[in-house]
Amino acid sequence: MSKGLIEVHGVHKTFGTVEALRGVDLTIRPGEVVAIVGPSGSGKSTLLRAVNHLEKVDRGFVAVDGELVGYARRGDVLRELPEKEVLRQRTRIGFVFQNFNLFPHLTVLENVTEAPVAALGRAPLEAEAEARELLDRVGLADKAGVRPRQLSGGQQQRVAIARALALRPSVLLFDEPTSALDPELVGEVLRVIKDLAGTGTTLVVVTHEIAFAREVADTVVFMDRGVVVEQGPPARVLEAPENPRTRAFLEKVL
Repeated sequence: MSKGLIEVHGVHKTFGTVEALRGVDLTIRPGEVVAIVGPSGSGKSTLLRAVNHLEKVDRGFVAVDGELVGYARRGDVLRELPEKEVLRQRTRIGFVFQNFNLFPHLTVLENVTEAPVAALGRAPLEAEAEARELLDRVGLADKAGVRPRQLSGGQQQRVAIARALALRPSVLLFDEPTSALDPELVGEVLRVIKDLAGTGTTLVVVTHEIAFAREVADTVVFMDRGVVVEQGPPARVLEAPENPRTRAFLEKVL
C-alpha cells in the first residue's frame, strides 16, 4: 500500500469557549497535494496540528496509514500514547512551521542531521551525506556551515523544509509556510514546495496563497468556523464554488 493516507474522523477541539474544530471529516489520499484555505480563525492550523498530535483532540480521531495518531484503542476507549510513541509517529509526519523553529546554536547542516541521528538512529556520516543532498535540493548547498541567524527568512524556511524531509516522512504538513516572510521571499519557498508535489509524499499546505493553491494542489479544502465547508479540485472550488461562504471569502481575497 502506498504510504501517506490521512483519515480525519469527527474531530472536535475546543479552546475555552471557542470551538476551533466542530466535527471535521477529511480523507487525503497517498501522494495527494491538498491546500487548506479559509479566513483566520477557521480552524485550519488547529486541524493541521491535530494530524501529528501537536493538538490533542477532544473527540474523534486522526489516522495515518491506518494507525491512530496519538492514541491506541483499548476496546471502545482511546488511550493516549506515551510521548515516546507519539515522537515515533511524528518521524513519519513532517511538520514545517510558520516561524521556522530552527536551532539557533546549530549550523544549517547540523539542523538537518540532528533528527535522523537522534530520532532514527542513522549513522552520522550517512545522515550528513543525505542532508547535503537535501540542502542542494532546496538551493542552499553553500550555506551548510552557517548559523540560522545569518540567513534570510526564506532561506531559513527552506532549511526547515530540508530538515523535515530528512526524516523521509510519508506525510509533510506546512502551516502557513510563507506567512512570516517578506513578500519578495515568498516565491522561493513556494517553488520548493511546488517541486515536492508529485514526488509521492502527501503534502498538506495551510496557505493564504490562492494562486499557489490553484496551480499546485490536487484538492482545495475551504474551512470556516471549524468545519470543512467545501472541497474539490482547484478549478471548481476556486473558480466556481458551490457554497456561498466560499464565494464570499474568495471575493474578498482575489
